[in-house]
Amino acid sequence: MADNTIEAYLHDVYMLQRHMHNEYADVSIENITMVHLQSFLATINELELSAATQSRILSGIKSFFRYLLLEEIIKKDPSELIEAPKQRRSLPAVLSIADIDKLFDAIDHSTPEGQRNRALLETMYSCGLRVSEAVNLHMSAMYLDIGFIKVIGKGNKERLVPIGSTAVTQIKLYRDHVRTQLPKIKTGHEDILFLNRRGATLSRVMIFMILKELAEKSGITTNVHPHTLRHSFATHLVEAGADLRAVQEMLGHKSITTTEIYTHLDRTYLRQTLEKFHPRFQ
Repeated sequence: MADNTIEAYLHDVYMLQRHMHNEYADVSIENITMVHLQSFLATINELELSAATQSRILSGIKSFFRYLLLEEIIKKDPSELIEAPKQRRSLPAVLSIADIDKLFDAIDHSTPEGQRNRALLETMYSCGLRVSEAVNLHMSAMYLDIGFIKVIGKGNKERLVPIGSTAVTQIKLYRDHVRTQLPKIKTGHEDILFLNRRGATLSRVMIFMILKELAEKSGITTNVHPHTLRHSFATHLVEAGADLRAVQEMLGHKSITTTEIYTHLDRTYLRQTLEKFHPRFQ
């Protein structure tokens, strides 16, 4: 699994460990029952965490007990019959094409960081990348002459994604005229495409701050974060009539049901479709 997933699962187990220490100190791991886990879930529910967060925590706990069962540390999985809280599937925030242009126009191209940021954000929007995929792009995975890049997604799964000419141009400008001017590149980061001024991989928090600053500068009121570009990429494709299966492949979604959320975003498009094709729509 991806490093971030592993880190999250470990955090979930530590939360359960603290709960057991505080409430059931005399109960060993082999003797945990569904009652103990229900008590744990009640505790995290009192923290007013969202249903999605609680479900993710439960997923980590279930994974942990499946591991214990596999290793024969326990004989029965106490989490087997516990269901996750019902989630309301919310629609992700997206930017219009005009807002994407405003966001990119707000970048200061007179600085090395600005040129890097333009190349980075163009790539994220052009290819629909997760922020973790963008910061870990390798120069050796750039097949710019044929218009493709190789992306390492969740679970270290590789996929080839087409990349547009605008993003290719910005990558070449950054790679050939900015990245080569870095005084030193940190050991182990030589093949990473996007680097900070110290020659190391960019952090996800840094990209969040870059986008936040650009949104404020361009007057965009939508809560812009790195995943907003990915949502916008998918939405603009679906609105333009792209095949959902192709969008799924480019996003690296395991299930097409995850991709289907983008078919529900454009309410204006739905109304226009009804007005145009339904015989009794007024």
